[in-house]
Amino acid sequence: MSYDALRHFADSWGLVFMGVVFLTLVGWTFRKGAKASHDRAAQMIFDKDRDNG
Repeated sequence: MSYDALRHFADSWGLVFMGVVFLTLVGWTFRKGAKASHDRAAQMIFDKDRDNG
C-alpha cells in the first residue's frame, strides 16, 4: 500500500471512524440511567467510609 493510498484512506474512512467513536462516547455519557452513576462518581471523594489505603 502506497503512502498516497494510505493517506487517502485515513483522510476519508479514518475521519468517519473517529466521528462515529466520538458520537458513541458522547451518547454513552448522556444515556438514560447514567445520572446515578455520574452522581455516585462525583460524590465518591466525599465518602468517609471508603478505605483509600
